[in-house]
Amino acid sequence: MRGDLIRKLLARVLAAGLAVLAFLLLALTGATGWGLVIAVAALAAAAWERRVRPTADGLAESVLVAAGILVGYARRLDGGFDPALAATALVLLGLVLLGGPLRDAGALEIQAANLPVRSWVPLVTSRLGDVVLALLALVALAAGLVLPAWVALVATLLVGAGCVAVGLDLARRRFRPSAGGGPVGRALRRHQPEFLLYFSAPPGSEYQVTMWLPYLERIGRPFLVLLREPEFLPTVAAATRAPVVYCPTLKTMDEALVPSLRAAFYVNHGAKNSHCVRFTQLTHVQLHHGDSDKAPSANPVSAIFDKIFVAGQAAIERYARAGVEIPAEKFVVVGRPQVEAIEVRREPTPGPAHPTVLYTPTWTGHHADADYCSLPVAETVIRRLLDRGATVILRAHPYTSQNPTSARQLARLTELLAADRAKTGREHLWGAAAGRELTLTECVNRADALISDVSGVISDWLYSGKPYAVTDMGVDGTQFVERFPLAASGYVLRRDMSDLDDVLTALLDTDPKAAARWATRTRYLGDFPAESYAEVFLDAARRQLGADWTAPDPRAGVPHGSPLSPSV
Repeated sequence: MRGDLIRKLLARVLAAGLAVLAFLLLALTGATGWGLVIAVAALAAAAWERRVRPTADGLAESVLVAAGILVGYARRLDGGFDPALAATALVLLGLVLLGGPLRDAGALEIQAANLPVRSWVPLVTSRLGDVVLALLALVALAAGLVLPAWVALVATLLVGAGCVAVGLDLARRRFRPSAGGGPVGRALRRHQPEFLLYFSAPPGSEYQVTMWLPYLERIGRPFLVLLREPEFLPTVAAATRAPVVYCPTLKTMDEALVPSLRAAFYVNHGAKNSHCVRFTQLTHVQLHHGDSDKAPSANPVSAIFDKIFVAGQAAIERYARAGVEIPAEKFVVVGRPQVEAIEVRREPTPGPAHPTVLYTPTWTGHHADADYCSLPVAETVIRRLLDRGATVILRAHPYTSQNPTSARQLARLTELLAADRAKTGREHLWGAAAGRELTLTECVNRADALISDVSGVISDWLYSGKPYAVTDMGVDGTQFVERFPLAASGYVLRRDMSDLDDVLTALLDTDPKAAARWATRTRYLGDFPAESYAEVFLDAARRQLGADWTAPDPRAGVPHGSPLSPSV
C-alpha cells in the first residue's frame, strides 16, 4: 500500500511539474524544441498517472500543455495569424474541457461481457482522456516537424467528430430511450436467465464471487452476474461463461433485471444489496462467502433476505448467540460446497518429522471489534515452525495490503521464509504462489496442520479432519471459546505466545482433540455423503427457482452467454 501511494504521488508530481515546465519554456522562452520535447514527456506522465490514479482529473495540466504546444507551433510556423491553427486551438480546447463530462456520462452506461453485443459508447468515453493526450502529442510532433497547420486541424477535427457522435448518442439515450431497452437488455431477454448473482464490494473482493461461480453453473440453468463496480468486470467475466453485467445506476439495473429472473443470490452484506432486494418479484438468497465465527457472520442485515443458506447448524446457532432474531424457516442448511475436493484424513496419523503447516492470517477488519489479525505476533510463530523443521504455506487475506502495518509485517514473514528456503531447501510458499497459483483447497490438501486466525478458512479446513490451531488476538481469555466455539476443537494460541510450544506439540505431534473434531465437523458443515456433498446446495438452489422447475435433460445443451470478449 505504501508503494502504491508513492507511485501515485510520483505520478502527480511528474504530470504537474512537467506540464508547468513545458508551458514556461514554450510560452516565455525561445527554446521551442526543448519545450515540445518536455510537453510530450508531460503527456506521457499524464498517461501514466491515469494508470496509477484512474480518478485523476488532469484538466489543468492538459490545458497548460495544449496552450504551450500551440504557442510553440505558432512560433515555428512564424507566418503571422494562421486560421487553421486558430481553429485547431478552439477544437482542442473543446476536447480538453468536454472530455471529463463525456467520460462521466459514459460511465453511467450499462456494460456487459459474455453477451453477443458490443456497446461502443462506454468504450470510447473511457478511453477519451488517452485519445486527447495522444492527439496533443501528435500536434506537438507536427509542430516539431513544422508541418502545415491544416495537418493538425484535420486530426483534431476527426477526434472532435467522434466526440460529437458519442455526445449525441448519450443525449439520445437520456432523452429518447428506446422503448425496447438497449442492446444489453435485449440480449439478456434473449438469454432468458432464471437467476442472478448480485455483487458489490471493495476492490480485491472478486474471490467472493469466483468461489461460487462453478456451483452456480452446475445448477444447470441460464443465469447472469450483476456487478455494481466496473473494476470487477474483466476478472469475473473470465471466470464464467455466463453473462456479466455492470450496472452503475438503478436505472441500468431496471434494464438488466429481465422478466425471466426468479431468484437473486448474494455473497456478502454490501450496502448496495438493498438496490436489488427492492425487486420483490425475486426470491433473495444470502450465500455468504465463507463460514466463520467472526461477528460479521451473524450480521442482522441477513434478515432482509428471503432465504439464508448456511453451511451447518452452527451458523444458525451463531445468529441466536449474537441476539439476532431470524425466523427458523429462512435458514437452509446446504453445507459448504467449496470443500468437496478437500481430501479427508479420517484416522489420526503420527506427526510427520517435517510437517507442512498452512498459516492463514486474516486482515484487521473494518472495526476494532472485528480485528482478529495475528500478523503482529506472527514472526514468533514462523520462527518456531522453522525451528521444528516445518515447511510453511503462508496464505494471507487479500485485504492485508490495505493496512500499511500489516503489509510490512507480512513482508517480514516472506523474508524469513525466503531466507530459510535458500538455507534449507524447504519449499515454503507465499505471495502469488500460495494465494493465486494455488486454490485454498490445494493448500489444504498439501498441509498437515493449520494455524489460522478466526476466519472462514477454519471451517473449510475442518472438512479435512486434520488438526488446527486458532489464534486468540483479543482480551477474551477463558471466554474466547465461548465467543468462537469452533476453537474448542482446535488448539488456542494465546496472543502473548506463552503456550506456543505446547500448542505446536499438540498440533504437530500428539493431537489429543482428533475425535472431537468430527462432531464439530458435522455441526459446522452438515452431515452429508462425501460423494454427493455439493448436490445438497445445488438441490436447494434449484428449489428457489420455483415449484414448476424441472431438472434439465443432461443430453440437451444448456444455453449460456456466448464467451465473447467484454463489451465495454
